[in-house]
Amino acid sequence: MKKLWDKGYETENLVEQFTVGNDRILDLKLAKYDVQGNVAHAKMLNKIGILKDEELKNILNGLNEIQKTIDDGTFIIEESFEDVHSKIEFELTKTIGEAGKKIHTARSRNDQVLVDLHLYAKEEIELIKQAVKQLFTTLLELSEQHKKVLIPGYTHMQVAMPSSFGLWFSSYAESLIDDLIMLNAAYMISDQNPLGSGAGYGTGFPIDRSYTTGLLGFKTLKYNVVAAQMSRGKLEKTMAYAMASVSGTLSKMAADVCLFMSPNFNFLGFPKELTTGSSIMPHKQNPDVFELVRARSNKIQNLPMEITMIVNNLTSGYHRDFQLLKGSFIQAVDSLKENLNIVNFMMQHVRIKDNILEKKIYDNLYSAESANKLVMQGMSFRDAYKKIGNEILNGKYKPDKNVHYTHEGSIGNLCLDKIKEKFDNHYNCY
Repeated sequence: MKKLWDKGYETENLVEQFTVGNDRILDLKLAKYDVQGNVAHAKMLNKIGILKDEELKNILNGLNEIQKTIDDGTFIIEESFEDVHSKIEFELTKTIGEAGKKIHTARSRNDQVLVDLHLYAKEEIELIKQAVKQLFTTLLELSEQHKKVLIPGYTHMQVAMPSSFGLWFSSYAESLIDDLIMLNAAYMISDQNPLGSGAGYGTGFPIDRSYTTGLLGFKTLKYNVVAAQMSRGKLEKTMAYAMASVSGTLSKMAADVCLFMSPNFNFLGFPKELTTGSSIMPHKQNPDVFELVRARSNKIQNLPMEITMIVNNLTSGYHRDFQLLKGSFIQAVDSLKENLNIVNFMMQHVRIKDNILEKKIYDNLYSAESANKLVMQGMSFRDAYKKIGNEILNGKYKPDKNVHYTHEGSIGNLCLDKIKEKFDNHYNCY
């Protein structure tokens, strides 16, 4: 097996297979970022006189050819290679000769993988934010469309006060803004260049880290080389917390949908083509999409703890433990994007039921407003509360269902323009 650390002897096969794991498969996700890091590093080596102009030209041409294979899907990492870094360096050397062997000068595999992960995280956060924005837009549109459709609100899973689909849809839209703030924080953590930190203790070569920072599009660099290496694990955990925040919103929404689709509630539904059936009960139209979104979201919410348990109490410097972060981390990124896209698709086809509150079981929803009306007529709230409570207990309560809340903080004041403005401010904050 070809390794960047090859010293002329073969590693025992059992040890080799155990330590490499599935890195070859996961590294396909990082290949294009590794090329970007190689390009920036080569240009920097040329700037400080390590690479001649002709060597740089050949290296850039070779990397460009490798990038083409990545773009067209033909790039593979065979079992004879330990990871994407060794594969790219091998292909580069095979294509351009001796100059390819110089690409690793003043660099460690540690800062290579860090660069790849930081670039990967930046791009994936942007993609997640785009998916969040699409769902946010859909939810605001649904809120405006169904703002007058009343539904019961619940506390303790008991009927509480009148709510509306406008309020329900826009509540999840505004919750996504909190998640957006978390994603922005993760982006700021990822937007720091670790290249040049080597194995965590720098290099004796006169490298120009500010130069590569600009070439790679990072806002700043991680100045302290030990701090740069300590970002491994911290980068993944910070992004995991942001993804868990989004997933918490999706999980709660999915749980609501599953409840609201139940015939006992029957608040909303979906075209039969978007539901699944039962192998034994002919009548079933199940909310499998939202059940899976709920479970997948809950799995992502576990990721911060999984990462914490792997990296917790590790001393400074590199540890092979970090290798185990990659699989769960990349899988969670892909899963979150899929969850956001499928929820947005489903919500674009949701069917809202009308006249829900006409059922007698919802009469007591109006008790708080009935007490409020007595207060407005001069009665103390405590006496009004007891009066309406006794009427309900004695079966004499007759609700006034002509309730139209319009004051600030009520179900009729959705503030959709303000919510959109707040979202836009955070979406474009950097």
